[in-house]
Amino acid sequence: MPADVKSLILEGAELTDHALEELIPSAETVPASIHGAMRHSVFAGGKRLRPVLAMQAGTAIAGTRPKGIERLGAALEMLHTYSLIHDDLPALDNDDLRRGKPTCHVAFGEAIAILAGDALQTRAFEVLAGLDLPPAATVQIIALVANAIGTVEGMIGGQVLDLESEHLKPTPERVEAIHRAKTGALIRVSVVAGGVYGGADASDVARLDRFGRKAGLAFQIVDDVLDLTVDSEHLGKTAGKDAATEKATWPAVYGIEQSLRDAAQLIDEAFAALEPYGRQAEGLKSVARYLVERKN
Repeated sequence: MPADVKSLILEGAELTDHALEELIPSAETVPASIHGAMRHSVFAGGKRLRPVLAMQAGTAIAGTRPKGIERLGAALEMLHTYSLIHDDLPALDNDDLRRGKPTCHVAFGEAIAILAGDALQTRAFEVLAGLDLPPAATVQIIALVANAIGTVEGMIGGQVLDLESEHLKPTPERVEAIHRAKTGALIRVSVVAGGVYGGADASDVARLDRFGRKAGLAFQIVDDVLDLTVDSEHLGKTAGKDAATEKATWPAVYGIEQSLRDAAQLIDEAFAALEPYGRQAEGLKSVARYLVERKN
């Protein structure tokens, strides 16, 4: 990736990691098993793209990175990691590799993995409730995030659709519904919540929501392509799993080349929503561009 985007993502990841280190109990804190499991998955080497998107959305609205927004980013990363822990469980995707390391249930057992995911979700909302913001903004962010991980067009609903679609012939409508909910919703809300943290009004929220919807869908389309074209070592998780389980994916409907064209077009359309912010949105645009150009 270009040096400026790399440094922007690395800086955001470092800020997020410092906040996570502070906010998640140490592995020695009783009960040590669950805190060790939470840390195993949270600090397994993720790129922290959702926190970085939140930071850059806040910057697009405020003109500079809002103070303390890394705590919002940390909460979003906890929620993302909780979803990965549960997604990898034997009852769902049954995977043994995540971010290049053994999945949580492989390392700590299924019971502790389930509870570690639960604990990350509850800790995330505790952190959100304590954000240093006016009460109305805090409540708005909590409501947005809760909706994005819920059952109606949210992450959990998308996971259910994904499970129920295995071994069925994928349709364009089904694939888009899964992608917008299972992965896209948390990316979208990271952008919108970051904007609210930075002082976004209703019109800003609408623009950021449009941007986030398109960028989130583009991200998952590229993820589908990478599952087919990159090996497990570089992907950080088991490659080819989508095809092996006959999951409903974008390439299964449209093919790899059209999928890449669709992702690029979605990013171009996403950028149009950011025109009113000029140069303040350049960081957010550069991260979105990376979403469709990444190789893992």
